[in-house]
Amino acid sequence: MPLVYQQNINACTKIAVWHITESESFFIDKNAIENNINHPQKRLQHLAGRFLLKALYEDFPIHQIELSDSRKPYLNNGQYYFSISHAGNYAAVIVSKEHCVGIDIELPRSKIAEIKHKFLTEIECKVLSFLSVDLMHQYTLAWCIKEAVFKWYGEGAVDFKKHISIESIEESEEMLNANCVFNKIIQVPLIIQAVSIEGNYLSWVCK
Repeated sequence: MPLVYQQNINACTKIAVWHITESESFFIDKNAIENNINHPQKRLQHLAGRFLLKALYEDFPIHQIELSDSRKPYLNNGQYYFSISHAGNYAAVIVSKEHCVGIDIELPRSKIAEIKHKFLTEIECKVLSFLSVDLMHQYTLAWCIKEAVFKWYGEGAVDFKKHISIESIEESEEMLNANCVFNKIIQVPLIIQAVSIEGNYLSWVCK
């Protein structure tokens, strides 16, 4: 089973990443779920994400997932808070019984550098410049961090440059910790954690 990363963030929150190598039938047979997504890869990603939710919590009611007006998946009964992300052949999920959560997985790509002016300030670029990776990875990591915050918020209408600020980043061999501020209506300090998984950046927030 290609579970490439799993961690208990705290007593009530779990995270996992799955490398998708299976066919659609594998996931459908496991959880008896289908969807009407036309694009084959997106359909497979969708199935893998739902499969991972059940892998972390067997009683997760995947058939009760709804979509908000902002397209955020949620459970109406509030039994679990969760977030799902996909990148190529990878699916990532975070599930919590108590906290709002957000997750993102991104494959580093040079194209993100072309839009960095849309989501990064000059101060943030300076913060990123101290990291031990090249510019492509710096910008991808920053995008990944801000996407996790966006999904944590879940209400849409977020300006990545105006509403999400990366204040500092602490780098170690195993993990990155980014101190951020979400500044929409009120200021909310957040700590976003990030790791590198098989060439992808994975970031998450739990608050």
